[in-house]
Amino acid sequence: MNVGVLDRWVRFVVGIVLVMAAFVSPLAELVAGWGAWKYALTAWGVVMLATALFRFCPAYTLLGIRTCPHKPL
Repeated sequence: MNVGVLDRWVRFVVGIVLVMAAFVSPLAELVAGWGAWKYALTAWGVVMLATALFRFCPAYTLLGIRTCPHKPL
């Protein structure tokens, strides 16, 4: 676990918004002309949701960042 509570909630909210951008009508109209970028945003949203769910961010491990106050096992 290297993702803290606030970081987890921010990732969850941003992930939901990015995934919804491709499917919800008002947001879908904004990204309709973006082509492949629409799918990239959706994939990024899924990654954000996954890191929030598992409380682990591989990029944080590579960069040595921890937002979780707990010590690693």
